[in-house]
Amino acid sequence: MSAPYLTVVTPVFNERDSLAPFFARLLPCLQALEKPFEIIAVNDGSSDGSQAILEEHAARIPELTVVSFRRNFGQTAALMAGIDHARGEVIVTLDSDLQNDPADIGALLKTLDEGFDVVSGWRKARKDAAIRRNLVSRVANRLISQVTGVHLHDYGCTLKAYRREALAGARLYGEMHRFIPIYAAQIGARVTEIPVTHHARQFGQSKYGLERIFKVILDLMVVSFLSRFFARPMYVFGGFGLCSLLISAVCFVWMLVLKLGWGVSMILTPLPVLVGLTFLAGVMGLLMGLLAEVLVRTYFESQDRKSYVIARVVPPRA
Repeated sequence: MSAPYLTVVTPVFNERDSLAPFFARLLPCLQALEKPFEIIAVNDGSSDGSQAILEEHAARIPELTVVSFRRNFGQTAALMAGIDHARGEVIVTLDSDLQNDPADIGALLKTLDEGFDVVSGWRKARKDAAIRRNLVSRVANRLISQVTGVHLHDYGCTLKAYRREALAGARLYGEMHRFIPIYAAQIGARVTEIPVTHHARQFGQSKYGLERIFKVILDLMVVSFLSRFFARPMYVFGGFGLCSLLISAVCFVWMLVLKLGWGVSMILTPLPVLVGLTFLAGVMGLLMGLLAEVLVRTYFESQDRKSYVIARVVPPRA
């Protein structure tokens, strides 16, 4: 089979009631684009009968492929599986709960054609709980933008469009699906966002709670480290080690000043313990930095990966 132009990836987790209206809404929108397409629905271990409904639709829709997990692995894993199975030049991701509007896919593709590599949806008029979802999301989005330098209003919106090359080498874990634009930006992809329609949930209930805040913060720390220091971990561990050794030296000098200048016994102050702890922490930091440098070099060489990404090569004229 020839590769389609467009691949639509949608994760499914206990969305039995929304699947029929979702496909009824999605198919006319894709057919109106007049481009070859495929749909990959990833059943993320649903327990409500979603699998049977997906298989019924797959029997009637030749463009639909169903990928089923043995258990629930999470939305990030579902999107990664869909991306791994995608054959299209352009990959669009969206939720199957009908809160994302398939009619916006055309606008995403049009923006891609303006020279962008990633187009993210922005739920400007979001139809969710004002405090528990909207306020928390706005705070998280601003934090992510400040830390990563990729400024988007809505990282959590699943509705996004990617050129295939912008996702080359991307491997996602945990809850990191919202950070895909950051991964793309790291390899030089042009990233933008456009407002998209957001509908109130009609079926089922949200799969996310306030505990997501802590996951986002931890994942943000990982993404920030990988984006800035993955190829140079010594800057982090070595910097911490040098700071600890400096603190140890200052405490040691102050301890001598107290002893020789004022006759204060060393054991009457916490300085000896502080000197010992910061010295050991400094040495450990330097050793961890060296070990991390060895691991990074082993990773690049064993995977035959480069520490750079080439956009194009212009050969000399004959």
